[in-house]
Amino acid sequence: MSKRLFVSVDLDGLAEEVAAVQELLADASGLNVTDPAQAHVTMKFLGDTDPDRVPELVEELEAAVADSGVDPFTAKFGGLGVFPSLDYISVVWLGVREGSAELTRLHEAIEERTVAMGFDAEDHDFTPHATLARMQHAGGKELVQDVVGNRDPTVGTLRVEEIRLTESTLTDDGPVYSTLHAVPL
Repeated sequence: MSKRLFVSVDLDGLAEEVAAVQELLADASGLNVTDPAQAHVTMKFLGDTDPDRVPELVEELEAAVADSGVDPFTAKFGGLGVFPSLDYISVVWLGVREGSAELTRLHEAIEERTVAMGFDAEDHDFTPHATLARMQHAGGKELVQDVVGNRDPTVGTLRVEEIRLTESTLTDDGPVYSTLHAVPL
């Protein structure tokens, strides 16, 4: 049975700060917040993957880290944004104030290696972010627009020392993430 996989940089230790930012959006109807303890930057969504490919994937991720030339670094998370636009909001996200260049270099190296393995290429530019909430309907759109337009929260700083190959298991209570393998920088 295939596993639903992605590559991530996890916001370990920032759950309380992420939850505090999500609280700004608490009154927005139609908005489903993500689990703050599972906050992460998706470096590459791989989708349904044969478990037999995991060892090769880990090797390629190790090679991607080497290709990127990125050593452990400090990332600062803050600021808010939305996809695709403020007029039509599907995702509310937390931005990256410092560390974007390193995250982008890692993403590009991961993208190159995984596409060479046959995974789908990204169809949009990489914007380092952590998803805070998904909009199910536009009931709370004006509140979200107001918060995103007028608040500029700082969430915190994180030492990024690894990327993770993560499995996403969909449940009735939302996705549950588990680390299959951590690749050190």
